[in-house]
This record gives sequence, structure tokens and C-alpha cells, in this order.
Amino acid sequence: MSDKRQIRLAGLMAPAFWPVHRQVKEGAVRELVLQGGRGSCKSSYASLELVLWLLAHPRCHGAALRKVGRTLRGSVYTQLCWAVDMLGLAGRFSRTTSPMELTYLPTGQKILCLGMDDAGKLKSLKPPFGYIGAVWFEELDQFDGPGQVRSAEQSLLRGGEEFLTIKSFNPPASARSWANRYALESREGKLVHHSDYRSVPPEWLGPRFLADAEHLRAVDPTAYRHEYLGEAVGSGTQVFTNLRLEPIPADVRAGFERLLHGVDWGWYPDPWAYNGCSYDAARRILYIYDEATRHRASNAETAALLLEKGVCADPEREEWLTADSAEEKSCGDYRAAGLPCRRAEKGPGSVRAGMKWLQSLACIWIDPAACPDTAREFGEYEYQRDKSGQILEGYPDENNHHIDAVRYATNRIWKRRGS
Repeated sequence: MSDKRQIRLAGLMAPAFWPVHRQVKEGAVRELVLQGGRGSCKSSYASLELVLWLLAHPRCHGAALRKVGRTLRGSVYTQLCWAVDMLGLAGRFSRTTSPMELTYLPTGQKILCLGMDDAGKLKSLKPPFGYIGAVWFEELDQFDGPGQVRSAEQSLLRGGEEFLTIKSFNPPASARSWANRYALESREGKLVHHSDYRSVPPEWLGPRFLADAEHLRAVDPTAYRHEYLGEAVGSGTQVFTNLRLEPIPADVRAGFERLLHGVDWGWYPDPWAYNGCSYDAARRILYIYDEATRHRASNAETAALLLEKGVCADPEREEWLTADSAEEKSCGDYRAAGLPCRRAEKGPGSVRAGMKWLQSLACIWIDPAACPDTAREFGEYEYQRDKSGQILEGYPDENNHHIDAVRYATNRIWKRRGS
């Protein structure tokens, strides 16, 4: 693509998507998950990327999917027509609404707009040549779970060598939504990108949009965070409202002064859980940068895993390894293996004290790529309600194994008087 076209792209894509486009162009991304709030321009970017992918792969066709077919014309079809026009390619594409598709005239490549109302039809789709290699799932959370999306991918993405899937959505409020969970799953070639309207040139959005956003931020901050920032804010029962689920930059990790390691013992069905953390006391930020989860693993096996990770191996760095004191023998097994494992200090009210300390932090920053199980636990951990809908006191003792590991890792800090 010419330099002139590159300059033009900079005026079409919101700045937040420029590095994403570079990674796609370089072939580093096979699956792109775009999540964000209202006005983030993620759908505009997705439509541009799909058209550009076809231009760069002459034997590749594309497909844009929605859960319900009747929504296609007012969403992905209109958006793709916009992308073609903005790229200056209007004269090179033909467009039809029955069937709903766009065709690149110089090569005959097609972009099909398809609904999942009759998913069986996807299996019989055959492009006139080449293969379908680029698929865009718009409003991902509206599909019937990962199984339906996976089935569509298996039906469409066949017969070629280079593929790209784009999945865009506004995160539902509940962290338990399958789409929110899916975004936390790591996979080679998968890039998850979060954006919101604040990275978009203001003139693209207009004064009315910006005024509405500021008004909602003032009158209902939680709704603002969900609608405009694209955060999974929960349904009012989330235990942790101070989470930041983003990759931790390498330069930030390089600045960690003290490493805190925690272990929650388990076998089956409860797992053994480990977490690596670091605490910035000045800014009151807890970083969670590493995890491990195992079922039916012996103490010797998990100790070997931690030794392989280099836990407490650097004599020049202060590191603590703290584990649940309920299993003194297990702590002894770790010490025998060469790990300086100490028991967590417990006592009446220690769980509540540790949890309140975690909740009081300015930020719990979890790297979801390195710690998907931890990100899911913290994000989905909610207070329980009684039959009348009232929130119950106390912290549920379920699906909290990494939460406990983090609590043990930071035990020395929050047990200090006045911390």
C-alpha cells in the first residue's frame, strides 16, 4: 500500500487503533478482539481492517456476521459501505442487498453479510474461488456463547493459509458474561484491545456526544463507566471495584522492587493456586503479574514448578513466599525443596481484614494474558444475596483460590498495624 494511502488511513482510524493495524499488517495477529465503550470507533476500525485485509490477500473473501439477520443492513453492511467509500474505493466495489454483499470488481472478491438465524447455511457456503479467510463477528456478546461462534468459524474458515477473525462488542455489565470471559482467555495470535471515546478526535464525535458523556459521568459514574468506558461494572454486588485488567508493561515490571508470592493449597476439585505480585506502597497499586493453577498435583510437582519460575531465586532481590497455614506439612515440603515458604499469619477476622485491605487499594492491576484465572476470579467475585435480594455480609468461600493466594502473598503488608 502506498505512502499516500497510509497517510489517508491515519485520518480514518482513531489513534488507538494505529498500533493494532500495524500488528495485523505485519501478520502478528490472527484473532482480534475489540472491546470498548460507546463512541470508541471499534466498529469503524473493524470494517476498515476487513476491507484492507482483502486488498492485501487477493484469494481471500470475507464475511461479516450478526446474531440476527435483520440487523445486518443497519450495522455491518452500512459500516462496510462506509469503509469502502472512505478508502476511496467506491468505484471498485459493487454492492447488493439481496444477497447482502460487497464485491471487489478487479478480483471478484466478496464480503458476505450473514445472520446466524440459520447457521446450517454457513456449512454450504462456497466462494467463487479461493477461500473465506476474514470473518468479523459484530456485537459478539449477542451470539449464543463460544460454541456458536466456534461452529461458525469452523464452517467458514477452511481451505486457506492466512486467516483473520475480528470480534467486536461492548462488554456486558456482568463479568460473568461469556464474552467478557472469552476476552480474558489467552491464545497464540490473539490480541485483545480495549478502547473508549477519550482516544477519538473530539470533532469526530461532536459536542452533543461529549456533553452527554460528561453529564452521565456526573450523575451516574457507574453507568458512565459501563456505557462510555466499556467496563464490566457488575450488578452492584462486585466485591472488587478497583480492578485494572490490562497487560502490565515491561518497563513497569522491571521496576518491581519486592516480589510477593502466595500459594493456596488445593488438590481436587479445589485447585492449587499460585500468584506472583508486587506492591507499590506510594501509589497503593498491587500488581499481579504471574499465576499457576493445578489439579491433583503433589507438593513436589508444584515446588518444582515454582523453582522453574525462579521464585525466590534472586539473592539480590527481596522476595517473600507465603502459603496457607492450614497445611504446615506442605509448607515444610516446600522448605525441604529449597523454597523459603512461610505460613500466613491468621487469627480472628484475618480474612475480613485482608479482603478489606485489597478492596481499599487504589488499584489492583492484573495482567489478564499472564493471569487469566486470576483476572476471572477477581472480576467475577460478588457478594451473595438472600431470597429477598438483599446483599449478605461476608465474603463467599467459593471460586476464590487465586484471591486467597494473593491475600497470603500480601499477608505481611496488610497485617501491619495501620496499613
